[in-house]
Amino acid sequence: MEPPQFAPRMEGLKPMLENLAAQPADALLALIKLHNADPRADKIDLGVGVYRTSEGDTPVFKAIKAAEAKLLETQDSKAYLGPEGDMGFVHALIPYVFGKDFDRSKVEGMQAPGGTGAVRLAIEVAKRSGVKRVWMGTPSWPNHAQIIAAAGMELKTFSHMTADGFADLDALKTALAGAEAGDAVLLHGCCHNPTGVDYTEAQWDEIAPLLVERQVLPILDLAYQGLGAGMEADAYGLRKVLSLAPEALVAYSCDKNFGLYRDRVGAFYAVTSDATALANAMANGATIARASWSMPPDHGAAAVRLILADADLTALWLAELDEMRDRMRWVRDRLAAAQQVGPISMAPLGVQNGLFSMLPLNSEQILAIRERHGVYMAGSGRINIAGLTTGNIDKFVEALRDVA
Repeated sequence: MEPPQFAPRMEGLKPMLENLAAQPADALLALIKLHNADPRADKIDLGVGVYRTSEGDTPVFKAIKAAEAKLLETQDSKAYLGPEGDMGFVHALIPYVFGKDFDRSKVEGMQAPGGTGAVRLAIEVAKRSGVKRVWMGTPSWPNHAQIIAAAGMELKTFSHMTADGFADLDALKTALAGAEAGDAVLLHGCCHNPTGVDYTEAQWDEIAPLLVERQVLPILDLAYQGLGAGMEADAYGLRKVLSLAPEALVAYSCDKNFGLYRDRVGAFYAVTSDATALANAMANGATIARASWSMPPDHGAAAVRLILADADLTALWLAELDEMRDRMRWVRDRLAAAQQVGPISMAPLGVQNGLFSMLPLNSEQILAIRERHGVYMAGSGRINIAGLTTGNIDKFVEALRDVA
Protein backbone atom coordinates (compact mmCIF):
# COMPACT_ATOMS: atom_id res chain seq x y z
CA MET A 1 0.00 0.00 0.00
CA GLU A 2 1.39 3.34 -1.03
CA PRO A 3 1.85 5.89 1.79
CA PRO A 4 -0.52 8.86 1.60
CA GLN A 5 0.71 11.83 -0.36
CA PHE A 6 0.40 15.26 1.21
CA ALA A 7 0.21 18.45 -0.74
CA PRO A 8 3.27 20.66 -0.32
CA ARG A 9 2.97 23.49 2.14
CA MET A 10 1.43 26.53 0.57
CA GLU A 11 4.00 29.25 0.04
CA GLY A 12 3.72 32.01 2.61
CA LEU A 13 1.52 30.00 4.99
CA LYS A 14 2.73 30.48 8.59
CA PRO A 15 2.30 27.48 10.94
CA MET A 16 -0.19 28.26 13.70
CA LEU A 17 1.85 26.90 16.60
CA GLU A 18 4.55 29.45 15.83
CA ASN A 19 2.11 32.04 17.16
CA LEU A 20 2.54 30.71 20.71
CA ALA A 21 4.46 32.99 23.04
CA ALA A 22 7.19 31.58 25.24
CA GLN A 23 6.19 31.18 28.88
CA PRO A 24 8.40 31.84 31.90
CA ALA A 25 9.92 28.78 33.54
CA ASP A 26 8.32 27.64 36.79
CA ALA A 27 10.49 29.12 39.54
CA LEU A 28 9.78 26.31 42.01
CA LEU A 29 10.72 23.59 39.51
CA ALA A 30 13.96 25.46 38.80
CA LEU A 31 14.62 25.63 42.55
CA ILE A 32 14.11 21.87 42.86
CA LYS A 33 16.71 21.27 40.15
CA LEU A 34 19.19 23.57 41.88
CA HIS A 35 18.68 21.80 45.20
CA ASN A 36 19.08 18.35 43.65
CA ALA A 37 22.32 19.41 41.97
CA ASP A 38 23.81 20.83 45.19
CA PRO A 39 26.39 18.30 46.53
CA ARG A 40 26.37 19.63 50.10
CA ALA A 41 25.15 16.99 52.55
CA ASP A 42 23.67 19.58 54.93
CA LYS A 43 21.60 21.47 52.33
CA ILE A 44 18.06 22.40 53.39
CA ASP A 45 15.02 22.31 51.10
CA LEU A 46 12.33 24.74 52.23
CA GLY A 47 10.82 25.22 48.78
CA VAL A 48 8.65 22.22 47.86
CA GLY A 49 5.23 22.58 49.47
CA VAL A 50 4.66 19.10 50.87
CA TYR A 51 4.67 17.81 54.44
CA ARG A 52 7.85 16.11 55.58
CA THR A 53 8.65 14.07 58.64
CA SER A 54 11.64 14.80 60.88
CA GLU A 55 13.55 12.40 58.61
CA GLY A 56 12.63 14.42 55.53
CA ASP A 57 10.16 11.89 54.10
CA THR A 58 6.64 12.40 52.73
CA PRO A 59 5.14 9.01 53.60
CA VAL A 60 1.82 7.45 52.68
CA PHE A 61 -0.54 7.62 55.66
CA LYS A 62 -1.04 4.29 57.44
CA ALA A 63 -4.79 4.93 57.22
CA ILE A 64 -4.51 5.38 53.46
CA LYS A 65 -2.48 2.17 53.12
CA ALA A 66 -5.16 0.27 55.04
CA ALA A 67 -7.96 1.80 52.98
CA GLU A 68 -6.13 1.00 49.74
CA ALA A 69 -5.75 -2.63 50.82
CA LYS A 70 -9.47 -2.79 51.49
CA LEU A 71 -10.16 -1.11 48.16
CA LEU A 72 -8.02 -3.69 46.36
CA GLU A 73 -10.06 -6.48 47.91
CA THR A 74 -13.53 -5.02 47.43
CA GLN A 75 -13.55 -2.78 44.35
CA ASP A 76 -15.34 -4.66 41.59
CA SER A 77 -15.32 -2.13 38.75
CA LYS A 78 -13.36 0.70 37.19
CA ALA A 79 -16.37 1.99 35.27
CA TYR A 80 -17.03 5.72 35.01
CA LEU A 81 -18.74 7.41 37.95
CA GLY A 82 -19.73 10.56 36.06
CA PRO A 83 -18.47 14.15 36.32
CA GLU A 84 -19.67 14.34 39.95
CA GLY A 85 -17.23 11.61 40.95
CA ASP A 86 -17.55 9.56 44.14
CA MET A 87 -20.53 11.08 45.90
CA GLY A 88 -19.99 8.84 48.93
CA PHE A 89 -16.65 10.61 49.37
CA VAL A 90 -18.22 14.04 48.83
CA HIS A 91 -20.96 13.45 51.41
CA ALA A 92 -18.64 11.80 53.95
CA LEU A 93 -16.59 15.01 54.16
CA ILE A 94 -19.58 17.29 54.85
CA PRO A 95 -19.68 16.84 58.67
CA TYR A 96 -15.95 17.56 58.90
CA VAL A 97 -16.12 20.66 56.71
CA PHE A 98 -19.47 22.19 57.66
CA GLY A 99 -20.11 20.63 61.07
CA LYS A 100 -22.26 17.72 62.18
CA ASP A 101 -25.33 19.90 62.70
CA PHE A 102 -25.19 21.81 59.42
CA ASP A 103 -28.46 21.76 57.46
CA ARG A 104 -27.73 19.19 54.75
CA SER A 105 -30.54 20.54 52.56
CA LYS A 106 -28.47 23.68 52.00
CA VAL A 107 -25.28 22.06 50.72
CA GLU A 108 -24.32 19.80 47.85
CA GLY A 109 -21.03 19.01 46.25
CA MET A 110 -19.04 17.09 43.71
CA GLN A 111 -15.57 15.62 43.48
CA ALA A 112 -12.78 17.56 41.79
CA PRO A 113 -9.19 16.78 40.80
CA GLY A 114 -7.47 18.28 43.82
CA GLY A 115 -8.06 21.62 45.46
CA THR A 116 -7.04 23.28 42.19
CA GLY A 117 -9.93 21.66 40.33
CA ALA A 118 -12.28 22.66 43.12
CA VAL A 119 -11.14 26.29 42.99
CA ARG A 120 -11.56 26.29 39.21
CA LEU A 121 -15.12 24.99 39.56
CA ALA A 122 -15.91 27.61 42.20
CA ILE A 123 -14.60 30.46 40.06
CA GLU A 124 -16.38 29.22 36.92
CA VAL A 125 -19.68 28.69 38.75
CA ALA A 126 -19.35 32.19 40.25
CA LYS A 127 -18.81 33.57 36.76
CA ARG A 128 -21.89 31.81 35.42
CA SER A 129 -23.80 33.26 38.38
CA GLY A 130 -23.01 36.77 37.17
CA VAL A 131 -19.90 37.53 39.22
CA LYS A 132 -17.47 39.64 37.22
CA ARG A 133 -15.02 40.75 39.90
CA VAL A 134 -13.17 38.77 42.58
CA TRP A 135 -11.43 40.32 45.59
CA MET A 136 -8.43 38.52 47.03
CA GLY A 137 -5.81 39.23 49.70
CA THR A 138 -2.19 39.18 48.58
CA PRO A 139 0.18 37.51 48.70
CA SER A 140 -1.84 34.41 47.89
CA TRP A 141 -1.34 31.02 46.34
CA PRO A 142 -0.17 31.92 42.79
CA ASN A 143 -2.71 29.67 41.10
CA HIS A 144 -5.59 31.67 42.57
CA ALA A 145 -4.81 34.69 40.40
CA GLN A 146 -4.07 32.49 37.38
CA ILE A 147 -7.43 30.72 37.65
CA ILE A 148 -9.31 34.00 37.99
CA ALA A 149 -7.48 35.39 34.94
CA ALA A 150 -8.12 32.21 32.94
CA ALA A 151 -11.82 32.58 33.69
CA GLY A 152 -11.74 36.09 32.24
CA MET A 153 -12.73 37.77 35.51
CA GLU A 154 -11.38 40.96 37.03
CA LEU A 155 -9.12 40.53 40.06
CA LYS A 156 -9.04 43.18 42.79
CA THR A 157 -6.45 42.77 45.54
CA PHE A 158 -5.86 43.96 49.08
CA SER A 159 -3.12 43.31 51.61
CA HIS A 160 -3.53 40.10 53.58
CA MET A 161 -0.61 40.55 55.99
CA THR A 162 0.66 43.48 57.99
CA ALA A 163 4.34 44.42 58.01
CA ASP A 164 4.76 42.78 61.43
CA GLY A 165 3.37 39.43 60.27
CA PHE A 166 -0.29 39.39 61.32
CA ALA A 167 -3.60 39.40 59.45
CA ASP A 168 -4.50 42.79 57.98
CA LEU A 169 -8.17 42.99 58.92
CA ASP A 170 -8.32 46.71 58.18
CA ALA A 171 -7.24 46.09 54.58
CA LEU A 172 -10.01 43.51 54.14
CA LYS A 173 -12.56 45.93 55.63
CA THR A 174 -11.43 48.66 53.24
CA ALA A 175 -11.69 46.26 50.31
CA LEU A 176 -15.19 45.20 51.28
CA ALA A 177 -16.19 48.84 51.63
CA GLY A 178 -15.22 49.28 47.97
CA ALA A 179 -16.86 46.06 46.79
CA GLU A 180 -20.12 46.13 44.91
CA ALA A 181 -23.09 43.84 45.43
CA GLY A 182 -22.52 40.80 43.24
CA ASP A 183 -18.74 40.78 43.60
CA ALA A 184 -17.01 37.75 45.12
CA VAL A 185 -14.29 37.58 47.74
CA LEU A 186 -11.85 34.66 47.92
CA LEU A 187 -10.69 33.78 51.43
CA HIS A 188 -8.41 31.03 52.75
CA GLY A 189 -10.18 29.01 55.43
CA CYS A 190 -7.02 28.27 57.42
CA CYS A 191 -3.24 27.78 57.15
CA HIS A 192 -2.89 30.59 54.62
CA ASN A 193 -0.62 29.85 51.67
CA PRO A 194 1.99 31.34 51.45
CA THR A 195 2.06 33.39 54.66
CA GLY A 196 0.71 31.08 57.39
CA VAL A 197 -1.19 34.15 58.64
CA ASP A 198 -4.80 33.32 59.54
CA TYR A 199 -7.63 35.52 60.71
CA THR A 200 -8.39 34.93 64.38
CA GLU A 201 -11.79 33.72 65.49
CA ALA A 202 -12.59 37.23 66.71
CA GLN A 203 -11.67 38.60 63.29
CA TRP A 204 -13.86 36.01 61.51
CA ASP A 205 -16.67 37.20 63.79
CA GLU A 206 -16.23 40.65 62.25
CA ILE A 207 -15.70 39.44 58.69
CA ALA A 208 -18.80 37.25 58.38
CA PRO A 209 -21.45 39.98 58.89
CA LEU A 210 -19.53 42.34 56.60
CA LEU A 211 -19.75 39.82 53.75
CA VAL A 212 -23.51 39.69 54.19
CA GLU A 213 -23.84 43.47 54.55
CA ARG A 214 -21.86 44.11 51.35
CA GLN A 215 -23.76 41.35 49.48
CA VAL A 216 -20.59 39.72 48.16
CA LEU A 217 -20.34 36.03 47.35
CA PRO A 218 -17.87 34.22 49.66
CA ILE A 219 -15.53 31.75 47.94
CA LEU A 220 -13.80 29.81 50.70
CA ASP A 221 -10.70 27.75 49.96
CA LEU A 222 -10.13 25.16 52.69
CA ALA A 223 -6.98 23.35 51.57
CA TYR A 224 -5.24 22.52 54.87
CA GLN A 225 -7.92 21.61 57.40
CA GLY A 226 -6.36 19.88 60.40
CA LEU A 227 -2.85 21.20 59.86
CA GLY A 228 -3.35 24.44 61.81
CA ALA A 229 -5.10 24.17 65.17
CA GLY A 230 -7.18 21.01 64.55
CA MET A 231 -10.05 19.87 62.36
CA GLU A 232 -12.75 21.78 64.25
CA ALA A 233 -10.75 24.94 64.95
CA ASP A 234 -9.53 25.17 61.35
CA ALA A 235 -13.13 25.19 60.10
CA TYR A 236 -14.19 28.06 62.38
CA GLY A 237 -13.98 30.83 59.78
CA LEU A 238 -15.85 28.89 57.10
CA ARG A 239 -18.59 27.87 59.51
CA LYS A 240 -18.92 31.39 60.91
CA VAL A 241 -19.40 32.79 57.40
CA LEU A 242 -21.97 30.11 56.57
CA SER A 243 -23.88 30.76 59.78
CA LEU A 244 -24.75 34.19 58.36
CA ALA A 245 -24.24 34.20 54.60
CA PRO A 246 -27.17 32.91 52.52
CA GLU A 247 -24.85 31.37 49.95
CA ALA A 248 -21.20 30.51 49.38
CA LEU A 249 -18.90 28.36 47.27
CA VAL A 250 -16.29 26.12 48.90
CA ALA A 251 -13.16 24.48 47.49
CA TYR A 252 -11.72 21.63 49.55
CA SER A 253 -8.52 19.62 49.26
CA CYS A 254 -7.59 16.23 50.72
CA ASP A 255 -4.16 16.33 49.12
CA LYS A 256 -2.52 17.66 52.27
CA ASN A 257 -4.51 16.34 55.24
CA PHE A 258 -4.61 12.82 53.76
CA GLY A 259 -1.20 13.02 52.05
CA LEU A 260 -2.75 12.33 48.63
CA TYR A 261 -0.78 14.88 46.64
CA ARG A 262 -0.32 12.90 43.43
CA ASP A 263 -3.81 11.34 43.55
CA ARG A 264 -5.47 14.76 43.26
CA VAL A 265 -8.39 14.53 45.69
CA GLY A 266 -10.65 17.55 46.14
CA ALA A 267 -14.27 18.55 46.44
CA PHE A 268 -16.37 21.52 45.37
CA TYR A 269 -19.42 22.54 47.39
CA ALA A 270 -22.20 25.08 46.91
CA VAL A 271 -24.26 26.36 49.82
CA THR A 272 -27.57 28.09 49.16
CA SER A 273 -30.87 28.74 50.92
CA ASP A 274 -32.84 27.85 47.79
CA ALA A 275 -33.21 24.26 46.53
CA THR A 276 -33.50 25.30 42.89
CA ALA A 277 -30.36 27.44 43.08
CA LEU A 278 -28.50 24.54 44.69
CA ALA A 279 -29.56 22.11 41.96
CA ASN A 280 -28.57 24.62 39.29
CA ALA A 281 -25.16 25.19 40.90
CA MET A 282 -24.48 21.45 40.78
CA ALA A 283 -25.75 21.14 37.21
CA ASN A 284 -23.47 23.96 36.10
CA GLY A 285 -20.57 22.48 38.03
CA ALA A 286 -21.08 19.14 36.30
CA THR A 287 -21.23 20.82 32.89
CA ILE A 288 -17.98 22.70 33.55
CA ALA A 289 -16.29 19.55 34.84
CA ARG A 290 -17.44 17.52 31.83
CA ALA A 291 -15.81 20.01 29.46
CA SER A 292 -12.65 20.31 31.57
CA TRP A 293 -11.61 16.85 32.84
CA SER A 294 -14.76 14.83 32.13
CA MET A 295 -14.42 12.55 35.19
CA PRO A 296 -12.22 13.10 38.28
CA PRO A 297 -9.69 10.42 39.34
CA ASP A 298 -11.35 7.95 41.69
CA HIS A 299 -8.69 6.04 43.62
CA GLY A 300 -7.76 8.60 46.27
CA ALA A 301 -11.35 9.70 46.86
CA ALA A 302 -12.44 6.09 47.28
CA ALA A 303 -9.69 5.59 49.88
CA VAL A 304 -10.85 8.66 51.81
CA ARG A 305 -14.45 7.42 51.68
CA LEU A 306 -13.41 4.08 53.17
CA ILE A 307 -11.45 5.81 55.95
CA LEU A 308 -14.38 8.03 56.91
CA ALA A 309 -16.76 5.06 56.90
CA ASP A 310 -14.61 3.08 59.33
CA ALA A 311 -14.28 4.35 62.93
CA ASP A 312 -10.91 2.68 63.47
CA LEU A 313 -9.44 4.05 60.23
CA THR A 314 -10.85 7.49 61.01
CA ALA A 315 -9.16 7.42 64.41
CA LEU A 316 -5.88 6.31 62.83
CA TRP A 317 -6.06 9.10 60.24
CA LEU A 318 -6.80 11.76 62.87
CA ALA A 319 -3.92 10.51 65.02
CA GLU A 320 -1.55 10.78 62.05
CA LEU A 321 -2.85 14.28 61.37
CA ASP A 322 -2.27 15.22 65.01
CA GLU A 323 1.33 14.02 64.70
CA MET A 324 1.89 16.18 61.60
CA ARG A 325 0.38 19.22 63.26
CA ASP A 326 2.38 18.73 66.46
CA ARG A 327 5.63 18.48 64.50
CA MET A 328 4.95 21.71 62.63
CA ARG A 329 3.96 23.42 65.88
CA TRP A 330 7.29 22.32 67.41
CA VAL A 331 9.16 23.88 64.47
CA ARG A 332 7.21 27.12 64.80
CA ASP A 333 7.82 27.30 68.54
CA ARG A 334 11.56 26.77 68.03
CA LEU A 335 11.71 29.48 65.37
CA ALA A 336 9.68 31.89 67.50
CA ALA A 337 12.05 31.26 70.40
CA ALA A 338 14.83 32.88 68.36
CA GLN A 339 12.93 36.15 68.91
CA GLN A 340 14.96 38.54 66.78
CA VAL A 341 17.31 37.51 63.97
CA GLY A 342 18.84 40.70 62.66
CA PRO A 343 15.86 42.84 61.55
CA ILE A 344 13.56 39.79 61.35
CA SER A 345 11.09 39.29 64.18
CA MET A 346 10.59 35.54 64.52
CA ALA A 347 7.78 35.78 67.09
CA PRO A 348 4.90 35.90 64.53
CA LEU A 349 5.92 32.48 63.18
CA GLY A 350 4.84 31.00 66.49
CA VAL A 351 1.21 32.11 66.07
CA GLN A 352 0.99 31.44 62.35
CA ASN A 353 -0.36 28.12 61.07
CA GLY A 354 0.23 25.37 58.57
CA LEU A 355 3.04 24.48 56.24
CA PHE A 356 4.14 27.95 55.17
CA SER A 357 5.45 31.28 56.40
CA MET A 358 7.05 34.21 54.64
CA LEU A 359 10.27 35.81 55.77
CA PRO A 360 11.00 39.46 54.89
CA LEU A 361 14.11 38.72 52.83
CA ASN A 362 15.11 40.39 49.57
CA SER A 363 16.39 38.57 46.51
CA GLU A 364 20.03 39.22 47.40
CA GLN A 365 19.57 37.72 50.86
CA ILE A 366 17.72 34.69 49.46
CA LEU A 367 20.54 34.11 46.98
CA ALA A 368 23.16 34.56 49.72
CA ILE A 369 21.55 32.06 52.07
CA ARG A 370 21.42 29.55 49.24
CA GLU A 371 25.02 30.04 48.10
CA ARG A 372 26.61 30.30 51.54
CA HIS A 373 24.54 27.81 53.49
CA GLY A 374 22.66 25.59 51.01
CA VAL A 375 19.24 26.82 52.18
CA TYR A 376 16.72 26.72 49.34
CA MET A 377 13.55 28.81 49.55
CA ALA A 378 11.17 30.49 47.13
CA GLY A 379 12.09 33.90 45.77
CA SER A 380 9.15 35.41 47.69
CA GLY A 381 10.72 34.41 51.02
CA ARG A 382 8.17 31.64 51.55
CA ILE A 383 9.50 28.71 53.53
CA ASN A 384 8.03 25.25 54.05
CA ILE A 385 8.04 24.83 57.82
CA ALA A 386 8.07 21.03 57.47
CA GLY A 387 11.50 21.19 55.83
CA LEU A 388 13.02 22.04 59.21
CA THR A 389 14.02 19.33 61.67
CA THR A 390 15.92 18.86 64.93
CA GLY A 391 18.99 18.31 62.79
CA ASN A 392 18.89 21.48 60.73
CA ILE A 393 16.77 24.12 62.47
CA ASP A 394 19.67 25.66 64.40
CA LYS A 395 21.74 25.79 61.20
CA PHE A 396 18.84 27.56 59.50
CA VAL A 397 18.54 30.21 62.21
CA GLU A 398 22.29 30.86 62.09
CA ALA A 399 22.15 31.07 58.28
CA LEU A 400 19.39 33.65 58.61
CA ARG A 401 21.46 35.57 61.12
CA ASP A 402 24.36 35.60 58.66
CA VAL A 403 22.42 37.15 55.78
CA ALA A 404 19.72 39.18 57.55
